[in-house]
Amino acid sequence: MSGFWDELRRTTQARIGLGRTGDALPTGRVLEFRAAHAAARDAVHTPLAVDEFAARVARVGLGEPPRVRSRAADRSEYLRRPDLGRVPEIGAGQGFSELVATGADIGFVLADGLSPRALHDHGPAVLAALKDELGQEFRLAPPVIATQARVALGDHIGHALGVTTILVLIGERPGLSVADSLGIYLTHRPRPGRADSERNCVSNIHPPEGLGYAAAAKVAAGLVIGARRLGRSGVDLKDTSDRSVLSEADAPVLDAG
Repeated sequence: MSGFWDELRRTTQARIGLGRTGDALPTGRVLEFRAAHAAARDAVHTPLAVDEFAARVARVGLGEPPRVRSRAADRSEYLRRPDLGRVPEIGAGQGFSELVATGADIGFVLADGLSPRALHDHGPAVLAALKDELGQEFRLAPPVIATQARVALGDHIGHALGVTTILVLIGERPGLSVADSLGIYLTHRPRPGRADSERNCVSNIHPPEGLGYAAAAKVAAGLVIGARRLGRSGVDLKDTSDRSVLSEADAPVLDAG
């Protein structure tokens, strides 16, 4: 029977066919679970090394990244008060107050979210893939690094930058199978107060087991073009990345502003 489960395990990261010893799990499976739980906790609580990360982001070639933080004072408050993670810290010397309109079409926010590890491991490579996919057709703003950040913080940043579309690259909530999964959240015409139903998400980015960088960027590019055609993002916007040509030439841009 072990051969049956071994074959299935090659197709999933889920815990299946764990076996038993008496009325308990085998010791090896218990230790695997504890290790996965520890990895998930570490992914949530280990802060992003911002200086080192910013240097890697700058090497992508979109400019030196400004730094913004939310109103959550520390990691503990961030976890207890999701509302504070959705709004920027404003005041003299704070990065958000220094953001200016760029005239760009697309902005990027690299947010630590619930897994700074995921952003550290995958953020610069995903950003580079997005630059390759979008840079020939759209004006791209310098990326912004956001800490203690929730997705909606990107609405404030995108509005301040004056971009048409904001892409928030954020560490997703760790699970007991994956602790380093990154997501891309797209909002067309970002402004404070946008609802979650007005966004689109490309999730589970963590090669080699999850979605690859180039594939994720292709999906995001399809959503960007679709949002510009439709005039909005969210539940009415569907993934068009499987089309052979991503072009706006055959459809008008209908933008309600």
